[in-house]
Amino acid sequence: MDISKILELHKKWLDGDVNGGRANLCDASLNSADLRHAKLNDADLCIADLRNADLDGANLRNADLDGANLRNANLRNANLDGADLRNANLCGTELNGADLNGADLDYSCWPLWCGSLGVHIDDRLAIQLLYHLIYNVDYSKNISQDIKDVLLTDEIIELANRFHRVNETGKIEKSLPCGNRDRQ
Repeated sequence: MDISKILELHKKWLDGDVNGGRANLCDASLNSADLRHAKLNDADLCIADLRNADLDGANLRNADLDGANLRNANLRNANLDGADLRNANLCGTELNGADLNGADLDYSCWPLWCGSLGVHIDDRLAIQLLYHLIYNVDYSKNISQDIKDVLLTDEIIELANRFHRVNETGKIEKSLPCGNRDRQ
């Protein structure tokens, strides 16, 4: 079935039409597809190839993008609220203005470039990013003591330890001097 027919049936499904059907684009090749402002909420896009796809302003609310390849995709202003982005490749992805509230980015590749600034995140994701930063600042012998003194405060460590996977990765211990913390 061609992509336009799948998207047409998905729109009907979203509108409650019994003749529609949820888009199943799992493992689909949508490399360089123009999906600007597409309504793909609840779509199954797991393992989809969305490299270089233009999803500017797309509604991907609650979409399953587990393992999707979004390398160099444009997700500017996309609604990814509640989306499953576990294991997704987001390298080079433009995320400015994207809504990642409630999105699951566990084991995904978060790009550290200007295109990932200006993203709407929630407390869960903020704490996850903070945990990774604080853990590595504490662990690294290449971080100056000045930076460690600012970042490794009891209050910041306590907040970072709210990370939802802290039981797997270990708490950052706050009782020892900066730079010598052990994990529980």
